[in-house]
Amino acid sequence: MKKLVLAICLCVAFSTIQAQQKKVLNILAIGAHPDDCDSKFGGTAALFARMGHNVKFLSLTNGDAGHYAMGGGVLAKKRRQEAKDAAKALGIAEYEVLDNHDGELFPTLNVRLEVIRRIRDWDADIVLGLRPNDYHPDHRNAGSVVQDAAYMNIVPNVAPDTPPLKKNPVFLYMSDHFKKPYPFQKDIAVILDDVIDTKVRGLAAHDSQMFEWLPWTRGVDVSTIPTEETARLAWLKEAWMNRKPDASWLEALKKWYPKVDVSQVKQVEVFEICEYGKQPTDEEIREMFPMLGSK
Repeated sequence: MKKLVLAICLCVAFSTIQAQQKKVLNILAIGAHPDDCDSKFGGTAALFARMGHNVKFLSLTNGDAGHYAMGGGVLAKKRRQEAKDAAKALGIAEYEVLDNHDGELFPTLNVRLEVIRRIRDWDADIVLGLRPNDYHPDHRNAGSVVQDAAYMNIVPNVAPDTPPLKKNPVFLYMSDHFKKPYPFQKDIAVILDDVIDTKVRGLAAHDSQMFEWLPWTRGVDVSTIPTEETARLAWLKEAWMNRKPDASWLEALKKWYPKVDVSQVKQVEVFEICEYGKQPTDEEIREMFPMLGSK
């Protein structure tokens, strides 16, 4: 009898450990425009999705100003479809685009409440946003809105029509290159080499941006961009993925992938921990980013 009880206890303990290891995470990435999250988090999102976790992208504007030859409702409709196509390419669960005008986003109370409700509805374990210092006012204001929601999402009397979270998520910033008021901190680094092509396909789904608007803003003659699909993907991969991680990125990788020769890594995404949400330990970060290397 004692052996039977012991066997049962061991089975229960093993099942509990398995359940903990298989905890499904809910991740919400919030950008100002359709394609913001894709460029800064698309690879890591694809890894999360591949591992069975729930990933949602949220764009706070409809992108209706981001083009040189079209705009308004026509462009907004196109960019919504592009977002859906990107979600499919990356394998993520959802891509929502709010109906706020591109170029006119402000960190108002109404927008903050929209963000709080979506963080709660997604029961987010991790929320990613932009830092509130950037060249684009929509990016800055999107970053401020997410920061403003970081505490309020657990306050019952704020947006009381949506049940508050019982725990504050970990809030992370997606990367940027701006130096003031302080440079981006590479707290977490994720290797993307296994999903580079997946990320490129996700970016390519934003056809109006990757092959038209963004090249045009950089002075590229868009008539020179390939039109055949395979050639377009190759062009985009070269345009977006031709820069290897610099020394500071590789240094961040060494902490999280101690058994990997990081000098051979081709592509990385990095994230900074926002001090307004839950402050995770290194052990908790490894649990929340199960694609990281073992110690």
